[in-house]
Amino acid sequence: MLTDGPEADLPYQAALSGPVGSWPLYRARPQLHHGRRLRRRRRTQDSRAPLRAARDTFGQPGSAPWAESARGELRAAGESSGSPTPGDRDELTAQELRIAVPTAHGLTNRQIAERMFVSHRTVGSHLYRIFPKLGVTTRSQLSAALHIVPGR
Repeated sequence: MLTDGPEADLPYQAALSGPVGSWPLYRARPQLHHGRRLRRRRRTQDSRAPLRAARDTFGQPGSAPWAESARGELRAAGESSGSPTPGDRDELTAQELRIAVPTAHGLTNRQIAERMFVSHRTVGSHLYRIFPKLGVTTRSQLSAALHIVPGR
């Protein structure tokens, strides 16, 4: 799993086809890591299948942090995460969610930009795309759309 380059898919396939691959939770972890690696190598189409499989397996009780990680990776790969409790948050990419939540808490574009090490214009651009996805027109409506109590 530490291998890099085109031959890196082979260790993942070996891990999944071996005896550990027959146990669902042990199989899901390499699927998550493989999907994450593919996405970071800009192979988003290829990354979605292992990430979906990992998310579905981690949907079982007791593995919520792993499931949330798989959902976040799927959102970053441009796919709705398929959260068990459907909501407006699933429409947002991981980056948009990282901007929407502090906005809902009342932070300004400049404050968010400083925390994320991006331009305040980048934050504004993301908000421009977030508002229609959530069906809101003002920052004050954002906290209700995301079910967040402002100031907390």
